[in-house]
Amino acid sequence: MTNSSTAMVNADYLAPVNTQTWVNGRHNVRCVKVIHETWDVKTFCFMAQQPVMFFFKPGQFVTLELEIENKQVMRSYTISSSPSVPYSFSITVKRVPGGEVSNWLHENMTVGSELAVHGPVGQFNCIDFPAEKVLLLSGGVGITPVMSMARWWFDTNADVDMTFIHSARSPRDVIYTRELDHMAARLDNFGLYLIVERMENGLPWQGYRGYLDAAKLDMISPDFMEREIFCCGPAPYMRAVRNLLESRGFDMSHYHEESFGATPASVVEDAIEQAEVAQAEADAVNQEDLVRVEFTGSGKSIQIAAGETLHTAAAKLDLMIPKACGMGICGTCKVLVKEGETQMDHNGGITDDDVEAGYVLSCCTVPKSNVVVEY
Repeated sequence: MTNSSTAMVNADYLAPVNTQTWVNGRHNVRCVKVIHETWDVKTFCFMAQQPVMFFFKPGQFVTLELEIENKQVMRSYTISSSPSVPYSFSITVKRVPGGEVSNWLHENMTVGSELAVHGPVGQFNCIDFPAEKVLLLSGGVGITPVMSMARWWFDTNADVDMTFIHSARSPRDVIYTRELDHMAARLDNFGLYLIVERMENGLPWQGYRGYLDAAKLDMISPDFMEREIFCCGPAPYMRAVRNLLESRGFDMSHYHEESFGATPASVVEDAIEQAEVAQAEADAVNQEDLVRVEFTGSGKSIQIAAGETLHTAAAKLDLMIPKACGMGICGTCKVLVKEGETQMDHNGGITDDDVEAGYVLSCCTVPKSNVVVEY
């Protein structure tokens, strides 16, 4: 095929009339590139089978729908790319020892692999909290959402003063090193500061050593009290950052962190305790206190006790609504309520437009009357 023929094909493929816009929901995509970022981190780039413009808010995430050892597995990952590159999106995954999904992705996800994704969703983003000066804090692979933000501001020539502080275990664990250096070299309003816990033989290092503490914060960003702060990293890292900022009297309404990740043990314990209490209450409930949940797709229905979720009702009928987080964050378990009144207590996994249209997240929605659900 000649260059002119290729150009014509590409022009037809990306013609606006044939291009759809990404919206929160389930989409089929294929892997088009795999990038080795570090010795244990890879970036996977995806495109839709038909042209789709992947618009999202930098910092949001998607949920992958995978089949591992003949079972469906859902896992959420932050989008590391920027919506300024609209025809594809990327996730960056660190291989975790014993990690079911991360290891599977590293070993099996190749160019041409196809899968379904759900999203994008997430309250942690830079669009909803505009600011002229920002402080981006990250630890380990938690760099992905703030990198998406930095890429967005860089690509759009935004007039945003950025201070970027990233902490890693060692020099070889710093992700996106070359790109960060490129951004810092080209922008006067981009300050890059890297901190590593330890050195390794044979690897030169000119950055900071140890951990982010009050002294380093004052040295790197003396005006941090004036900045909007976005933070993501392991739970201990974010807890240390919160404690540091609170001890300095920072206005925490200007602090934002990525809340998605492994469910904390305390949350699991609370959920178990609440489930036990709910079961005890359900055992003693009067028949009059039950509500009926009907699922139109299967024609099945069931009566459940007050306080039980739509997802629980479906599970009791052997209807498996996909779910990744169970806390109203990932948006995977979205269903449409056709009739009846419900109450939803989510954590950012659904858009206002979806709520207006009648959608809910089944994992965190309880019926307040008899309801009819499209599933």
